[in-house]
Amino acid sequence: MFRQYTPVGRSYKNRHACRALIYGAGAAGQQMATALLISPEVSPVGFLDDDRSVYGSEIAGLRVYGIGDIEDLIRRYDVDTVLMAIRSLSTKRRREIIRKLEQYPVEVKVMPPLGDLAKGQIQLNDMANVDVVDLLGRDSVKPDGALLERCIKGKSVLVTGAGGSIGSELCRQILQQKPALLILFELSEYALYVIEKELSESISANQLDVLVYPMLGTVQDQKHLEDIMRKYSVETVYHAAAYKHVPLVEHNIVSGIRNNLFGTIKTAEAAIATGVKNFVLISSDKAVRPTNIMGATKRMAEMSLQAISHREASAGNKVCFSMVRFGNVLGSSGSVIPLFRQQIARGGPVTVTHEKMTRYFMTIPEAASLVIQAGAMGHTGDVFLLDMGESVKIVDLAKEMIVLAGYSVRDEAYPEGEIEIVFSGLRPGEKLYEELLIGGNAQGTDHPMILRSSEAFLEWPEMNAELVEMEALLHSGDYLQISEKLKKLVSGYEPSTGIEDYLYNGTAGVSSLDIIRH
Repeated sequence: MFRQYTPVGRSYKNRHACRALIYGAGAAGQQMATALLISPEVSPVGFLDDDRSVYGSEIAGLRVYGIGDIEDLIRRYDVDTVLMAIRSLSTKRRREIIRKLEQYPVEVKVMPPLGDLAKGQIQLNDMANVDVVDLLGRDSVKPDGALLERCIKGKSVLVTGAGGSIGSELCRQILQQKPALLILFELSEYALYVIEKELSESISANQLDVLVYPMLGTVQDQKHLEDIMRKYSVETVYHAAAYKHVPLVEHNIVSGIRNNLFGTIKTAEAAIATGVKNFVLISSDKAVRPTNIMGATKRMAEMSLQAISHREASAGNKVCFSMVRFGNVLGSSGSVIPLFRQQIARGGPVTVTHEKMTRYFMTIPEAASLVIQAGAMGHTGDVFLLDMGESVKIVDLAKEMIVLAGYSVRDEAYPEGEIEIVFSGLRPGEKLYEELLIGGNAQGTDHPMILRSSEAFLEWPEMNAELVEMEALLHSGDYLQISEKLKKLVSGYEPSTGIEDYLYNGTAGVSSLDIIRH
């Protein structure tokens, strides 16, 4: 794991070329070997392969070895790189291979696209480092095409928070299902510019007959939302807009509640007023027994949507509201992974809040696909949970990322290591563990990765009365009473000791958005 093995006898025929083994002696590996034989940067010395029947044979002038021979090959040929050239590997098998290679002092890279190989000579820069996603990801379940297109194909679709990590991926996948219109609703001008440009280029490249409209605005402006939904006859809404960064929301309590709770309610009411048929809320595992304002606001958003959906169903209205709750997505703007990458690039240290902290992870494309499918199978008021797989210790994730970047971990057992991991302590509102289920009553659905949960909520008259009181507390800036109100309404909400002191001392931050009273 820590690459403490030291190769001996370093000697190069070409001292400027890295000495590489190619993992995979199939067609792709052979094509890579042919391209590398004329490369001044990479000198292939042999193949590694799982197929025992080809051991000892020669392909493209290179001998084929097993993974058990790698230590001898490193010593004999001064190997410093292994190039992965197997495209059909399952995620599980890829993870097994990479973790076997981690114990050796070699850098692991993946082959470039076949089209680049076909051009002939390739350079080391053409090959990417193995990403941590290759270790945390999992084999995907084939999506249900009927569910993907049910609320999208030929329809007018609006995505709030369209420039965010989940929102932008939702937009990409929605585009593939060929809606008639796709409205991108986003607060950040730059984020809106980036996703609109990307989608427009995709439409042009793939000759899609889809109209895309970029719209700037805040989900706290119900009138603006109604105008847009009515003008474009919106039929489906994916509500991804939210403030999600836990410590920032702890320091901007009023803004967090206004955006995450009241923004959801105003978006939902706008959808009802304009005849939207399907409304999907993107929720979070932090809504379950939260220790932070962000999680509490997401649970209150769920509860409010449940109350509204029951109100509308009782009145005979056809709009279908559903909520999809899941954990962290790999590489999102709020994920630890981009932070760890930056810290490793600077030479460390890598900061982990607590040695026991765990999180669930899912790739952004998988999460977006499951959100779309879950939203299409709902009865109004449903709360869906995505199967996040097994939880991951964050300290193990940090170690994996350090090793994959080509460094060793410095600790008590290996003081000569290159990058240290430092434990910084839990930040305000952080939990050691995240959960997806409030009660114990999750039920399966027709999709193996999606569960349905039945959870308690207040009827709309009672919920609305509580919301009116909350609005008054936001205007007064009474943070202590805001905290007490959240504890009353959100099952299991217990602020961390730090934030409780923070609230009682009356020092909670007030952002510029808090100053604007609506």
